[in-house]
Amino acid sequence: MEEHIRRLVAERRAEDPQPDDPFRGLYLSEEAVDRILAAAPERPGVPVASPRLKACERAADRAERDGQRLRLRELAAVVGLSDLDVDLLLVALAADLDPRFEQLFGYLNDDVTRRRPSAAVALALCGAALSAAGARARLLSGPLVTGCLLALEDSDRPLPGRALRVPDRVVGHLLGDDTPDPALTAVLVDPPDVLWGDPAPLGRALRSGVLLAYLREPATGSARILAGEALRAAGHDVVGLDLDRLAGERDAPGLVAIAVREARLRRAGIVAGPVTAVADRPALLRELRADPQPVLLFGDTAWDPVWTERPPVVVDVPASTAAERSGLWQDALEGALPGAEIRQATAQFRLSPEQVARAARAARAQAALGPDRRLTGAHLQSGARAENGSALDRLARRVDPAVGWADLVLPDPVLLSLQELAMRARHRERVLGDWAMRPGAGRGHGVAALFAGDSGTGKTMSAEVVAKELGLDLYVVDLATVVDKYVGETEKNLERIFTAASGVNGVLLFDEADAVFGRRSEVKDAHDRYANIESAYLLQRMETFDGLVVLATNLRANIDEAFTRRLDVIVDFPLPDPEHRALLWDRCLGRLMERAPDLDLDFLGRAFELAGGGIRSAAVTAAYLAAEDGTPVTMTHLVTAVQREYRKLGRLTLESEFGPYWSTLTAARHAPSHGP
Repeated sequence: MEEHIRRLVAERRAEDPQPDDPFRGLYLSEEAVDRILAAAPERPGVPVASPRLKACERAADRAERDGQRLRLRELAAVVGLSDLDVDLLLVALAADLDPRFEQLFGYLNDDVTRRRPSAAVALALCGAALSAAGARARLLSGPLVTGCLLALEDSDRPLPGRALRVPDRVVGHLLGDDTPDPALTAVLVDPPDVLWGDPAPLGRALRSGVLLAYLREPATGSARILAGEALRAAGHDVVGLDLDRLAGERDAPGLVAIAVREARLRRAGIVAGPVTAVADRPALLRELRADPQPVLLFGDTAWDPVWTERPPVVVDVPASTAAERSGLWQDALEGALPGAEIRQATAQFRLSPEQVARAARAARAQAALGPDRRLTGAHLQSGARAENGSALDRLARRVDPAVGWADLVLPDPVLLSLQELAMRARHRERVLGDWAMRPGAGRGHGVAALFAGDSGTGKTMSAEVVAKELGLDLYVVDLATVVDKYVGETEKNLERIFTAASGVNGVLLFDEADAVFGRRSEVKDAHDRYANIESAYLLQRMETFDGLVVLATNLRANIDEAFTRRLDVIVDFPLPDPEHRALLWDRCLGRLMERAPDLDLDFLGRAFELAGGGIRSAAVTAAYLAAEDGTPVTMTHLVTAVQREYRKLGRLTLESEFGPYWSTLTAARHAPSHGP
């Protein structure tokens, strides 16, 4: 390069009438204008064959034979650079490697402020003419430009005066640095360090020359892991691209071009997904073409031919089995817990292999907060719940379960049904997935239950207990955000909820479910027809749902029979009998509030026919009355609270019910208020 520049400088000096002018390059004298007008059109020069260049090439040949890596030659082969392209790249690169060239380019540009080679200077150094269409095309649309290896700056200038610049990432690569371009930091994803699945078939396809593949992944599979392993098996590095993040970037097309360049520089394959994030912008997917490096796209939907012009190899990623996920947990935890305890704590979670690895790391971090740093099953469940996205939080109310089996006061048959529900949810992946006990028709791996009973009989609390038993969050759907008077909007709202819930390990509770899961009726008008369409949609959606859903209703008879057939467990919640009511009074009063010695909980259970919700409400009212009096809670407080609960419910207050406490209640009515 230096020899070429010396020759070109000598030619310029020979034609320069004022080489010593200190203002040269900052103005044009009359003589300079006349000289420009009298000059003949530029003719391409003929590069001088340099003995030093030939010696350098011979040394490079020997290094290649010895197994050394020659990055310039690799890059030329991968991108398809011609000899002229390589020369232009080296000219543009010179000033980044040797500061002397900055000043020399200022002289050759006839402008000391412009220290990068112009297109005219670069072509002259390479022995090409500005009037040569082929040479101009290499600068305007050749692989140097389309591959982001060379940038032409000053777009408002004519081509001869535009400066050539090699991006810092390309300079660093040629010098041996493989740090990715900082512009990609926000959208790059490191390949998961997890071994799972069989990458051999895809690896063979890549070795045979396949350049585009689409991996369709299920909820518990990982296309990213399988694609990364297949690329490494085929001898490629991996560039992971998160299309969710890319879709939110301002210059997404520019980042795609930089990612393609990164893959070519590192001789890597691109693993990009999920494609649904940019499905409405197919131009981005078409630009993800890194020939001769492979591109592996992935998503959870079928391939759409609109996305790219060439058809891909379509690979169905298998779902991970319960046994595989258990093994992944054990590997990630390195024997910190017995396998049986791991299975008991995590069997109910539908996680992909890479989610298992992240959840295990989160569990270890959570355990580090404890005084003894001992890992437990509860830490594993906490780590698994950390993988839940936030989409469902915007559509339903999340409840962190805080009650357990000991807090439930229910008949034994009801408790057995609830325990069966928890058992089904815990083992559904093994039974419905591994053992395929619900085959065909695209049926999901979900478990559905109906909780039916009067208000206050414990339906919502039971759903919370089941969620706590499974280590899951409870999501209560607010029907006010679901039901819409406009045709078709209710189905759209429900679809958003089910879609968000499919990516969450939780219990989905539809309270007052008969509002949306009601019986279909005979079609007499358009309203009936659309109501039946809504029910038919829900029937189909329940069939394909993979999660745990509980429908709670006060009116079981209003639930359509077709929904009942699709339910796995139906639990009828009866009103409590006197024995259970007395026990409920004891539980609702808690263990922290001081009680007077005269409390007769058996009387309360026998005398007042209240559901659990009413008893809980009355107990809270009694606690407020005791707090106001500054005394332990007494029977006067309790019967007064019952009387006020009756008033809320619209029930009559009868002397026969209150028995010996009727006079106490009457006296309390006429007592002066203690408040201000």
